[in-house]
Amino acid sequence: MTALQRRRLRVPRVGLHEQAAARLRTMIVRGELSPGQSLGEADLSDALGISRTPLREALKQLASEGLVELRLNHSAVVAPFRRAELTELFEAVSGIERCAAELAALRMEEGDFERLDALQDKIEWHHGRGELREYFQTNQQIHSAIVGFARNAVLKATHEALLARAERARFFALSVLGRWDESVREHQEILAALRDRDAARAGQVLAHHVRRTGEIVIETLDDNAAAAAAPEPPAKPPIKPRGRKTRKTER
Repeated sequence: MTALQRRRLRVPRVGLHEQAAARLRTMIVRGELSPGQSLGEADLSDALGISRTPLREALKQLASEGLVELRLNHSAVVAPFRRAELTELFEAVSGIERCAAELAALRMEEGDFERLDALQDKIEWHHGRGELREYFQTNQQIHSAIVGFARNAVLKATHEALLARAERARFFALSVLGRWDESVREHQEILAALRDRDAARAGQVLAHHVRRTGEIVIETLDDNAAAAAAPEPPAKPPIKPRGRKTRKTER
């Protein structure tokens, strides 16, 4: 084997910045790093056990995904949730996944249905046991699988470009009371429509499912903002202790 052939066979190592980006991405998506939280380089370098150079590359990568915002003074913060951006994000994702479901309903093979059935069983198992993080991971696999079953490389690449931002909002939405139960029922409807080869119904249900997630996030942010802006109730005056009554004694 020639030296040129050996070079072609070498598998590139995953860089430190990619490993750091993957770890930080998970923390941001799961809310371990809160929206608007400052990302100090010194603390992160120490926590991740890497120098600042790969850390900065990791932050640049996450900034390109819309998860981090870089400031002029080289500091970085976790990108906050913004109402207008979330509206546009879920309009785009719902459109992509609707198109994917319509194509998947016509192109899925029996092995694809078996895979979706297995994933649906998993999310219902995790839901029943209250395992939110495990449920979320499987939920994302279902969405990606449906897009993959459309067998359209352009559609898949476009979806992947928005995936990290959508994942963060989806995880946030699942923590809202009632949404988790609702999400399980919607997944059952999506799978049934795909099984029936009903392209229009599959696209409609999946698009509604995605838009509903965006609505939940926006409603929650609006409620939190209203609560923060509400004036505090006036402080009640301190209660004066009642004086002890003394009984007059007859002389």
